[in-house]
Amino acid sequence: MSWSGRLLRLLLLPVFLFAGAVIAREPTVLQSALVRSEDGVQMSVRLALAPSPAVEDALLKGVPVYFVWQSEVFRERWYWSDKRIASATRALRLAYQPLTRRWRVSLSTDAAGSGAGLQYALHQSFDSLNEALQGVSRVVGWQIAESGALEGGEAYRVQWRFRLDLSLLPRPFQIGMANQPDWLIEVQRSLDVPAHNEAVSRSEGALDGAAVEGR
Repeated sequence: MSWSGRLLRLLLLPVFLFAGAVIAREPTVLQSALVRSEDGVQMSVRLALAPSPAVEDALLKGVPVYFVWQSEVFRERWYWSDKRIASATRALRLAYQPLTRRWRVSLSTDAAGSGAGLQYALHQSFDSLNEALQGVSRVVGWQIAESGALEGGEAYRVQWRFRLDLSLLPRPFQIGMANQPDWLIEVQRSLDVPAHNEAVSRSEGALDGAAVEGR
């Protein structure tokens, strides 16, 4: 192959790779905030979450889906990589109940569990899918670090992530899901922790309404 032909292949390669990439559906972040208090660090986030037709169809057929919130608190270090000093996880199971025609959201803070093995601390029912998704896609005052984990005079930041967890789906549904964009729902952001006991926020609207809570 000529030199010009090899050059053309190199130029087109990123295009082919991008075309084959599967891009996740990213919910819009409406509000995100951290509060540092005597109790530690609390996080509040509100997302705009809408299910794809494929996800909604599976729900209506009785297949539960699982959304997971994860947070990690890091202490910044100029001389080395940042140190993780706290982490928290919460999983939310969303399921449709045909007999009552209601939607049920169950909250678990059991990071070690998986799927049917999760231990749930709270259940809440909703009249519509939109209401259930509003409960799933927000956290209010979620304790993500205890006060003893933070030291005065140090800089900290939080990385949080929200996603539809395919690994918690019934096994037959996991096959091939990684390549289906309708099932790839994920968003992640980073926030600086206030240096003192005060609030910091990045917002496009105030938090309102009910959320599925649990610590």
